Amino acid sequence: MQQKKIVLLICDGMADRPDKNRNNKTPLEVANKPNMDKIARDGICGIMNPIGYGIPPGSDTSHLALLGYDPYKYYTGRGPFEALGVGLNLTKDDIAFRCNFATAEKKNDKLFITDRRAGRGEFGLEKLGVLLNFQIEDVEAIFKASSGHRGVLVLRGKNLSEKISDSDPHSEGEIKNVVPLANTNSSKRTAEILNKFTQKAYEILNNSEIQNERLDKGMLPANIVLARGAGKIGEIPKFSEKYGMKGVGIAGVNLIKGICRAVGLDVVEIDGATGHKDSNIGGKIDACIKELKENKHDFILINIKGTDEISHDGDFKGKVEMIERIDMFIGKLLAQNLNATLALTADHTTSVTVKEHSGDPVPLAILGDVRTDKISKFSERECAKGGLGVIKGTDLLNILMDLSGRGKKFGA
Repeated sequence: MQQKKIVLLICDGMADRPDKNRNNKTPLEVANKPNMDKIARDGICGIMNPIGYGIPPGSDTSHLALLGYDPYKYYTGRGPFEALGVGLNLTKDDIAFRCNFATAEKKNDKLFITDRRAGRGEFGLEKLGVLLNFQIEDVEAIFKASSGHRGVLVLRGKNLSEKISDSDPHSEGEIKNVVPLANTNSSKRTAEILNKFTQKAYEILNNSEIQNERLDKGMLPANIVLARGAGKIGEIPKFSEKYGMKGVGIAGVNLIKGICRAVGLDVVEIDGATGHKDSNIGGKIDACIKELKENKHDFILINIKGTDEISHDGDFKGKVEMIERIDMFIGKLLAQNLNATLALTADHTTSVTVKEHSGDPVPLAILGDVRTDKISKFSERECAKGGLGVIKGTDLLNILMDLSGRGKKFGA
């Protein structure tokens, strides 16, 4: 049997719940998306629980699952994936954190967060990040600014543990004192180190000339770092060993790039691919077409983040427009008539009414050598009637492998 290449197109947070103010429809049901509908009509559809029934997935755990890795076994925290995504190399003992630049005020010797994202203003953040590389006792703090207001912190030293709480309060208010989450010396020590980092970072950032430049521009000061998602990089089997094929990831956000690198996928950098609603989707599709025409990779993952960002903002109309924009570029991919198996799905539901991830299943459509069903529209409710039925996220790669002539027989 001829082996086909596989394209997995994940529209981050695209699935939704019906909005009673929009005739009880979802953005997918409202959007004009002829190319997504073509995949549904000419393919086979189903509904998928990325992690399990009723479990709201993170983008990190869901992408692991969709790549066939059990997140309960391989997920230790978001920090390591963010670190790999910005190009930092991790040792097995490093503790990595996902961070925000934020705005803080000191009152009665306590720090209060007034804006968790420092107004989302990016000016000067890369230079500020350079200032946050220093020693705390015998531990090295390694910091790198990421996209937008984000950054990554790595603590490198002996006797450190990821079993600590966040310094990020996850809302405006008093900054959290980091505490150990395990009754071990390493957890207690790491909590103390992170608290010391936070205090020293505040002093350094607050006294930086760059803060004065931000204020002159009418921006909020980025004078503190909030850390969350502590984790170590675990031993994750490489994708090429697990599936016997080489893969590549095409994404704008560092989290997804980091997951790709963690499992051994190559990563294509796309100019202008930011993960925002104005991201360079066309560049991603062009890169996918290039990969399909070459013989370097057999598996291509594309992540488009903008649908998730808009969902968190509660913007129904904006989400409809984003879906329609994605659909236009999918048309360019379909026009190539390339001999490949194409799967279209979301990594999780992000409802514009809830403005957060939820445990609702996501629609899935697969185009290729499939048993077509009677579904003609790509949406949550229509795909639920499809021939694939209900599947779990960790089953997806096995299905795509089988449909592409790459499945391995179990038994004699």
